[in-house]
Amino acid sequence: MPLLLAVALAASPTLAQMKWERRVLIVAAASGENAALAEQRRIVADWKANSDDRDLTVVEVIGDRVSGAGDTAASIRRKYRLRAPFTAILIGKDGGEKLRSAKPFPAAVLEQTIDAMPMRRTGQR
Repeated sequence: MPLLLAVALAASPTLAQMKWERRVLIVAAASGENAALAEQRRIVADWKANSDDRDLTVVEVIGDRVSGAGDTAASIRRKYRLRAPFTAILIGKDGGEKLRSAKPFPAAVLEQTIDAMPMRRTGQR
């Protein structure tokens, strides 16, 4: 593995390392030209700009590249069975899959789902 790639991978925590610390929105597409990917990016950017971040990390798996996590694209695709042209998955802090869709998640769905999670309710007290 080239040194630069090893340093880049070491800089981002893996999905396993995020467990119990962060919620993860995995957004996967075959290419960066995917319209659903562009829409999900817009929704998340607008939502995060207008609300607290709810301990959410966005991990993009575009082709064979990953941003937001130190895992490889192949390992994420295998673990979460990412085969469609576009897939969005919300992972809770417990590491469990909470939502899965072949279409972008609306901000309201993300917000309502996260706010209903036990760790979110506990943190709001």
